[in-house]
Amino acid sequence: MNTEGESVARNRGATCRIGVIGCGRIAQSVHLEILSGLPGVRVVALAEPDSHKLDAARVRAPTSVGCSDYAELLELPEVDAVVVCGPNAMHAAAAEAALERGKHVYLEKPIATTLDEGRHLVETYRRSGLIGMVGFNYRFNPLNDAARRHLASARIGDLIGARSIFSTGPGEIPAWKRTRESGGGVLLDLASHHVDMMRFLFGREVTEVFASVQSRRSEADTALLHMLMGDDLPVQSFFSFGAGAEDRFEAYGSQGRMSFNRHRSTHVEISGPSQVTRLFSWLRDESPSLDRIPFLLGKLRGTGHEPSFRSALMHFVTAVQANKPALPDIEDGYRSLAVVLAAEESASRGRTVSIRDWDRGGVPRRVNVAS
Repeated sequence: MNTEGESVARNRGATCRIGVIGCGRIAQSVHLEILSGLPGVRVVALAEPDSHKLDAARVRAPTSVGCSDYAELLELPEVDAVVVCGPNAMHAAAAEAALERGKHVYLEKPIATTLDEGRHLVETYRRSGLIGMVGFNYRFNPLNDAARRHLASARIGDLIGARSIFSTGPGEIPAWKRTRESGGGVLLDLASHHVDMMRFLFGREVTEVFASVQSRRSEADTALLHMLMGDDLPVQSFFSFGAGAEDRFEAYGSQGRMSFNRHRSTHVEISGPSQVTRLFSWLRDESPSLDRIPFLLGKLRGTGHEPSFRSALMHFVTAVQANKPALPDIEDGYRSLAVVLAAEESASRGRTVSIRDWDRGGVPRRVNVAS
């Protein structure tokens, strides 16, 4: 494992040489597309057991070394850092192996599929002294950043409650997402994002959760969560594969409401507590505007045009080059994972689960959850 001094010497002012582990559809259309255009970045290696996916990925990184598994990639001395974006079930093992080989890690969520895997990964991350960032990229969306500032300034007064929806449109569900055993299901895939966003926006932890889960087109593809956060803030969230594309947050306070839709909003809507002020806010925010057209056209072009992907990966690369910590990190990933797995436990037992009781023996909690 590299010492801190060696890492600084290697990365300061140098090109960040990245290996990508997992070359599926998202890696090809998002991660490789972005990395290939970032300044100071060179994709030097790819790891993917499916030869067809590997060949397709090399179109984006034609000079990269192709590997059939990530262990082979991690042996390459020219790799400074890795981006892990394979199926959920392999996230923890790949990230832990990378850290043990002295590679900085950008790990897509969830960081693991069990608490034990998550704890081991956090312990390895802490020992390594390396950068371990988690792909909660929506923290870097301008809407979420603006919402956090509004909440911090008490624009809507004292918080009373919040709710969110995150669902995907109809379409083919990848095979590994269809079963929990392979790391699939809506809780690990979508809820993990919103649990982290709640922590980010409100600056407090989830203390308990009650969940109901349904299997409609695939295993555990729909879920409803009732969460309680610090200071007894209630939050309700709905998640689904195939219920229509939606990603919306609403927060209610003593002086009004804050809301935004990541797919359609160009700004965060703040409205007063009365019906009249809300009507005027709606008329103002929903009226046609020419400056909305480029935004909406970009949204129609697909997932890869979500601005937070590029911002998050650039944040990681900058951290590697400067050898400085990057948030959200693997510990943040563990906080989200603990809530998601507690939600699974709640759904299976039909009762509310305390996160503190569920996560006995977990890693010590860090207070600061802001990026």
